Amino acid sequence: MASKAHLEPLLKGIPAKPGCYLMKGADGQVLYVGKAVNLRSRVRSYFQHAATLSSKTRELVRRVEEVEWIVVGSELEALILEMHLIKRHRPKYNVRLKDDKRYPYIRVHWSDPFPKVSVTRRVLDDGSRFFGPYTSVWAVHQTLDVLRKIFPYLTCDRVITGQDPRACLYYDIKLCAGPCIGAIDQAAYRAMIKDMMGFLEGKSEAIVTRLREAMARAAAEMRYEQAALLRDQLAAIEKVVEGQRVVTRDRTDYDVIAFARDEREACVQVFFIRRGKLIGREYFLLDGAAQAEDRELLEAFVKQFYAEATHVPQAVLLPTDLEEARIIEAWLRGRRGGRKVHLLVPRRGVKRELLRMAAENAADTLAALRASWEADRSKHVAALVELQQALGLGRPPNRIECYDISNLQGTAASGSMVVFEQGAPAKRLYRHFSIQRVEGQDDFASMQEVLERRLRRYRIAQQEAAKPGGKLDPAFGRLPDLLLVDGGVGQLNRARAVLKRYELEDKIALAALAKRHEELYIVGRKEPIRLPRRSQALFLVQRVRDEAHRFALRHHHRLRRKTGLASQLEAIEGIGPAKRKALLQAFDSVEAIQAADIQALAQVKGIGPRLAQRIKAGL
Repeated sequence: MASKAHLEPLLKGIPAKPGCYLMKGADGQVLYVGKAVNLRSRVRSYFQHAATLSSKTRELVRRVEEVEWIVVGSELEALILEMHLIKRHRPKYNVRLKDDKRYPYIRVHWSDPFPKVSVTRRVLDDGSRFFGPYTSVWAVHQTLDVLRKIFPYLTCDRVITGQDPRACLYYDIKLCAGPCIGAIDQAAYRAMIKDMMGFLEGKSEAIVTRLREAMARAAAEMRYEQAALLRDQLAAIEKVVEGQRVVTRDRTDYDVIAFARDEREACVQVFFIRRGKLIGREYFLLDGAAQAEDRELLEAFVKQFYAEATHVPQAVLLPTDLEEARIIEAWLRGRRGGRKVHLLVPRRGVKRELLRMAAENAADTLAALRASWEADRSKHVAALVELQQALGLGRPPNRIECYDISNLQGTAASGSMVVFEQGAPAKRLYRHFSIQRVEGQDDFASMQEVLERRLRRYRIAQQEAAKPGGKLDPAFGRLPDLLLVDGGVGQLNRARAVLKRYELEDKIALAALAKRHEELYIVGRKEPIRLPRRSQALFLVQRVRDEAHRFALRHHHRLRRKTGLASQLEAIEGIGPAKRKALLQAFDSVEAIQAADIQALAQVKGIGPRLAQRIKAGL
């Protein structure tokens, strides 16, 4: 492929240094992030050696209109920056963890005197210990259900003094050790939580030995109640440990990584082996894997997974060599506190068998997920066909738009537009509307305003798309097959009047869903349509309506919060809209303004020391 003429000057100016490059499309969106030891030769190779490029890379190059680069000091710095940029931009042509921002972790609040245990999606540097990532909150809570029976940790918000007159129900059912009433002191409680963290890391043998010694000591000292508690704890641990399969004779900690893929999806399975035992496994799905080579897929996963993982083992077993193995090992050594990490590709023996098991599990998981996705798709198809028949439509309503109005006593009224395509939510197309022309609580007029603004945007989108080089707005540039409003006959008539005004009455099917009996009202029919109670069509319209309501309510709450902030600040003498805006831009919230000192407030443009004192007093 000949290089693009407008990029030639830019390509000549790229330095021959290590760094990262970002390839962007015509709209400025980042399409691909890469790294290189020599930026100049790597980036230029995309535009000079077309015959050696994969079909995926040729497609990428066709879309590239702009290239940016960032120079760093070393290959290791380039690797770290590359991972950060991929996470930030989520480029279409990079292989990346699906929903990687959402993976949950177990958090032990170790910096607290009596540490609690919680579930979080953010790993913070606050003295807490984190374990994960897990692939679902369900998996985390399942783990915690087991852990709490063995290590009855604290869950309440009491200030622990050991002097409370009575404990809560959890103490009675043996799901809390009762530090609030002094049933366990701080040292013993922290020792128990430390054991729990060790257990999560697979260090069960040392814990079992210590608990047996403590049980024998308690029995010898005739502390029989304490000995019985330790006995029950041991029994619970041993029950879990029995289910942990011994897979290797050596005592090394391994992660075993293998994957399975089809023409669209890729599923990676990770086995966690600690001290010879398989203590757990997780699967992860990858985006952008359809045209990626196996080695690219595996390399991307290893980098992104260990960027988020809270534990790096001594060795990682892989099904194939990685091109960047040396630099990844150096990076992992840093993640492991300077201790060596080896990327190994076993050719025979037990370790090779572990890889085969992991690959088999990945294939089984992918097959099960595919079956679930297909079942969902078939339900969507059934729902659309049922809805088409019930409403007498000429074709299935593949794009459904639903509108809802939310307000509280006429304040901060807002509308929502949610879009379902092929029976599934298309959240990228959702839009909010802040009601501007309606005063007081008038849902009919508010709905009319929202629909008018939506259809006006349709006309504008069509005009913009018709211009040379114009693009169609996917949210407003297409009309729905079915327009659904939340309400009864009144809302139906308002919506019909808007469609008629825009000459779209014959192009868009219209229905109103009344909450009371889940009835559908359509134009030209006096009696409402009642869908069968267990029909897929009813489930679909209910889900669409509920999603519109949720989305409108969320925006409404945001508006009310902003209104509250504005009124709170503008009630202070000397604060008007401009100064309020400047303060909120500087501090983000009224709470942050309250927490700021007078000197910090005075530095905001237009405030000064005297007004800063007034703000502090007023809040």
